[in-house]
Amino acid sequence: MTLNLDSLPPALRAVGKAGVIAVLRAPSSEAAVAAAEALIAGGVTAIEVTYSTPDAAPAIARIRQDFPDAIVGAGTLTRRPQVSEAVVAGAQFLVSPGTVPELVRFMVDTGVPTFSGALTPTELMAAQELGVSAIKIFPGSLVGPAYLKSLRGPFPDVPLMPTGGVSADNLGEWFAAGAFAVGAGSELCSAADMADQRWDVITDKATRFSKSLAAVRS
Repeated sequence: MTLNLDSLPPALRAVGKAGVIAVLRAPSSEAAVAAAEALIAGGVTAIEVTYSTPDAAPAIARIRQDFPDAIVGAGTLTRRPQVSEAVVAGAQFLVSPGTVPELVRFMVDTGVPTFSGALTPTELMAAQELGVSAIKIFPGSLVGPAYLKSLRGPFPDVPLMPTGGVSADNLGEWFAAGAFAVGAGSELCSAADMADQRWDVITDKATRFSKSLAAVRS
């Protein structure tokens, strides 16, 4: 079951059309910016800078400035000050790994598209009640595409974004199961590649993901 992207609000639709969100856990703010450049060169234009990255906010601001056509968000948000900082830096979407009501309400109240992490049907319902824009199915590596497809039965219209366990090889399975977008971390932009400044390797991986996505959507 495929979600109709045209039915989504414009800001969320842009994320859905990008399809693949690169989840950056970079060793430094500078590495995050360089990795974003490498990813964009390979066709992956949605970037989530996690707050496990030192000086995440300056990285978000710099990527937005240098690559105005990219979609740049903040991830691994676990505290309200991080949310405020990310919004000021220009984050275009906000992601928390879980659904803590007080934090998620604060995220939603910013008006920026908010994704919160959930795995079980009960957690999905709790996230919906809080008004999130989309739900991050995390960790996707534990459940696989078949689980996502099962969730589509009771939640046919909820934008679901599996993160973890997503590769260029299984991208089609996730979208066939009903993902509106996917998050990819180490399979796309590993900590080792960033630490060793293997930007060409990251671009090659992004190109593989982009080609896989194009094949899925053709």
